[in-house]
Order: sequence, then C-alpha cells, then structure tokens
Amino acid sequence: MSVLAAVMFAGSVNFAQAVPDLATLERRVEDAQAAYSRAQTTADAQELREIEDDLAYLRVKARRGESVSSGDRRQLNERIDRFMTRLSAASSTAARRAPRGSSRTGRELPAGSEGDVRLLTPLDSDTAQAEDRVEASTMVDLYQGDELLVPAGSVLEGYVSSVDRASRTDRQGSLTIMFTKLNVNGRPAEVRAYVTQVLESEGIKGEAGRIGAGAGVGAIIGGILGGVKGAIAGILIGGGGVIAATEGKDVKLPAGTVLRVRFDTPVSLAY
Repeated sequence: MSVLAAVMFAGSVNFAQAVPDLATLERRVEDAQAAYSRAQTTADAQELREIEDDLAYLRVKARRGESVSSGDRRQLNERIDRFMTRLSAASSTAARRAPRGSSRTGRELPAGSEGDVRLLTPLDSDTAQAEDRVEASTMVDLYQGDELLVPAGSVLEGYVSSVDRASRTDRQGSLTIMFTKLNVNGRPAEVRAYVTQVLESEGIKGEAGRIGAGAGVGAIIGGILGGVKGAIAGILIGGGGVIAATEGKDVKLPAGTVLRVRFDTPVSLAY
C-alpha cells in the first residue's frame, strides 16, 4: 500500500460509534504521528501538537487516579478523526502538485518540526543559573528519502534562559531551556528550539528495536521512535517552553531525560 493510500485509509476509518479507551487513543495518536511524518504536507503541525498535548493531559489524570470521562475520550477521538481526514486531503493535493522526482524540503528541517532528544546535562531549578549551558543528543536517524540528514547522536546546544526556585511563597519551581545550535557531522546549524514535553523513557533496551529505523523529514521527526511511555507526571509545560514542577517541588531533570523539542524556525543543513 502506498503512503498516500495508507494515510487515506487511516483517515477513512470511523471510530465514533464507540468510545475508545486510553490505550486505543494512544495507538491512534501514534498512527497519526507516523502518517504525518510520511505525508507530503507540512499542514496541521499545530493541530497534531495539540492532539499530543490532549493525550498527555489524559495520561497524567489517569496516573493520578483521577477519572478520565467518556466525554474527554470521545472528544479526543473525534479530533483525531478530523485531523486524519484533513491530512488525507492535504496529502492528495501535495501529491498532485509536486513535480516528479522533486524534493519538498531540500536540506532543511521545516519550521514546526519536533523531535525527541536525550538530555546530556542534568538540570535542577534549585541550583541552575540563567545562561547555564545545556546539551542534548538526537535519538533517531533523520532521513530524506535514502539520504541521512541528521544522524542519531547529533548534539543540540543551548542554555537555561530563565529559572525560578521553589520557595515558601512561590512553591512551583520552573526553568526554561532554549536550544540555539544543532551540530551535524561536526558542522553547526543555527536553530531556535524549545521543549514541548518531558517524556518518560523505557531506556535503551526499550528503544533498541526501532532506533535503527530512523524517521523521515516531517513535522514529527522523533515521535515515532518508540521506547517512550508518555509525559512524566508532576511536570507541566507552559508557554514558551517553561518547564514547571507541581506540588511545591523544584524541576529535576537528570541526564538521560527525554525531551521533545520544537524547532520554531527552518533549520538549514547546508553541508
């Protein structure tokens, strides 16, 4: 089955008759991420991001023992349906317009791309200082067709742009990371990227089965990796990538923490 046919098939399935459980919704979001990464379109990146955020919210509620209502689940399910339908239509239009043999992105990651990276620098809002250096490494090979653009292990560099310690009066610790450089094969590319999720990883063992497969250029470049369970409970992401702890704690991100980052501007890979 072609990529376009697979996307159209996924978009045509109607799950609205029954309210899916959380595990089914998780699989549907994974399917949407994979379909988006394969599709010949950069439309609806924001919509997919919001779907992921909605799923993360329901996961956190379930982990805290709170009730996840059928209405919440139905609303997310219907939103996925609408997204897949629009994705199918956009993919059809892009396929008709693209000249045969053409490349839709060139050596460039489009603005809005997201990917999973592993934090190399431990961070703690109780001890961190503004402008502290931060490094993270990409977790999956990134291809365009058969061409490897960004190997797994490429290093993102950035800094702590703000930090707020937990205290008696302001009990919520927080910090913000801004990534400004992506080093690929020893050559730096200027970027502007921030954190959209802090994820719970299954570790190298859980990732090993898929890490060699890589991912295609798309709005989600690392979300199809696997080995990631979901958002970590007790961590909230605010506007501009602010990472905040709940329950009167400081933000503690040990080395190895998985971060999903969003590239705000196109990343030119001219090498």
